[in-house]
Amino acid sequence: MQPTAADEPHPEVQAVLEEMDEVDILPLNQYGPAGAREVYSEMQPDVDGPEVGAVEDRTVPGYDGGPEVPVRVYRPDGEGPFPTVVFYHGGGFVIGDLESHDLTCRYLANETDSVVVAVDYRLAPEHPFPAAVEDCYAATVWAADTEALDTDDNLAVMGDSAGGNLAAAVSLLARDLEGPAVDRQILVYPATSRSEDWPSMEQFGEGYFLQAEDMDWFHDSYVPNEVDGANPYANPLEAKDLSGLPPATLITAGFDPLRDQGAAYAEALEAAGVDVAYRNYEGMIHGFFTMLEGMAELDDAHEALGLVAEDLAGSFER
Repeated sequence: MQPTAADEPHPEVQAVLEEMDEVDILPLNQYGPAGAREVYSEMQPDVDGPEVGAVEDRTVPGYDGGPEVPVRVYRPDGEGPFPTVVFYHGGGFVIGDLESHDLTCRYLANETDSVVVAVDYRLAPEHPFPAAVEDCYAATVWAADTEALDTDDNLAVMGDSAGGNLAAAVSLLARDLEGPAVDRQILVYPATSRSEDWPSMEQFGEGYFLQAEDMDWFHDSYVPNEVDGANPYANPLEAKDLSGLPPATLITAGFDPLRDQGAAYAEALEAAGVDVAYRNYEGMIHGFFTMLEGMAELDDAHEALGLVAEDLAGSFER
């Protein structure tokens, strides 16, 4: 797969980039972890988002006796039982939380007619690898218990950026540990590789929202031990065997530094016999999928959400 970018970003995206340039808040690493989280929080749209049937914050058992994991459960309107989508937020493993992706999860619950379980996993550098993977896997094990959520036995995992990495890692773990049966993995511009030797990384590492120097900071914060970089649960492209994984929907953006490694993971999955639906949005930037309301409301974000809903409906047995 050789994804490309359009001649220039979509006009809607160009307007977003110009507004960000005027605010002059990037790169995030200059603020340190706590400051970056505050800045990222301030960047989120000040909107309530669509109504859903119910929202509940709670904690669930941690991995192998570890600390409990906070989650937020979004239930759509109507009578269940519903399928379950476990969602892991993006943010380079350093920033992001339940609030930063609340809007996305509301839309996701309504569009897919599913119970969405958003995971507030531990963040780096305070909690480096494998803390986030352990939290996400533990929450997925809990969410797979249909009695806990009054759901059916359809289960998907999903995330954007770092969350896409975690969705891929949880899929690998579930296979390797003979854990929950995952019906589909939804990977939105996922980080999959420790390598920086990607053309898109060089082309779009500056000036297109996600900055190369922030990516270096995120990775070093999450995987400070170089040995762990070769672990497929940290970087899924390191996996020697990708067979037996659930079908995947993989979305990339043309002007995203992570575009090429996302496409490479889609190709590796296909080569291993995994059914893959791949879509590259040529005029988009990293982060476009969550731009559903507020400062930026992108048509392609809503289209991509519809694509996810279609793929999930095809994987779920109602």
